[in-house]
Amino acid sequence: MTIAFEKSAEAPSINNAGLVLGGFSIAVLLLAAVTLGAWLMGASGLLSDFQARLQPPSSSHLFGTDMLGRDMLARTIKGLALSLRIGFLAAGISVIIATGLAILAASGSRMADAAVSLVVDMTMGLPHLVLLILISFALGGGTTAVVIAVAVTHWPRLTRILRAEILQLQAAEYVTVSRNFGKSRWYIARHHFLPHLVPQMIVGFVLLFPHAILHEAGLTFLGFGIEPSKPAIGILLSESMRYLMAGKWWLGCFPGLMLLIAVLCFDFIGNGLRTLTDPRGSQQ
Repeated sequence: MTIAFEKSAEAPSINNAGLVLGGFSIAVLLLAAVTLGAWLMGASGLLSDFQARLQPPSSSHLFGTDMLGRDMLARTIKGLALSLRIGFLAAGISVIIATGLAILAASGSRMADAAVSLVVDMTMGLPHLVLLILISFALGGGTTAVVIAVAVTHWPRLTRILRAEILQLQAAEYVTVSRNFGKSRWYIARHHFLPHLVPQMIVGFVLLFPHAILHEAGLTFLGFGIEPSKPAIGILLSESMRYLMAGKWWLGCFPGLMLLIAVLCFDFIGNGLRTLTDPRGSQQ
């Protein structure tokens, strides 16, 4: 009875792994299509056409038009592509900060470990959205300010994870041998710890991506983010607030839906990467 149960339980896990990897492939294709579509559209969606203002979704304008007659499909795709670029930069900088601090904490002195732990606890103890607004406001707003604000507030949890991985490696046999040969702490960190952290860094980068996109949209929606001249998702949602009560539902529905789909895509990609990089993931 036990053997039969184990066999029957193993098949769904393999199927689940296949579904995750299938979702991973579809998500990558969707995000690539958004980036390529925004590039191919050129200036489409940015030009005003007052004769076509506030038209509902139709065959000529699948997502309708806005208050200036601009095509909402083109503006949504361009806004999502802009969010992807900001998310890529912000998540990448966060991973670099997290990796550097984790190596410093686990490979440096006890004082360095205590200092990093204190900074992590202080950052995580601050209200996240308030910290984002303060940093973005202090830097004058705009794309660069949003990237910096999101990047310097999203590294603490990944730092803890990477630090724990390094502490587990401290007792590894090859690390002990390297230490006995007189190799320095930073040599061991660069040649032994860093290559081992690459899978966790990649997965962490992908999982930080949707948080970066959502917080960029939130900052822009509140007026502390990207300048209004750019078709960001947060700007589209903010502009739609004045027209939703008048029945212009498409102005907020489609940008919000596309943002949700993008976040779910990164969730599928993160689960797929975790399955690929962790052999135990396919058996859970």
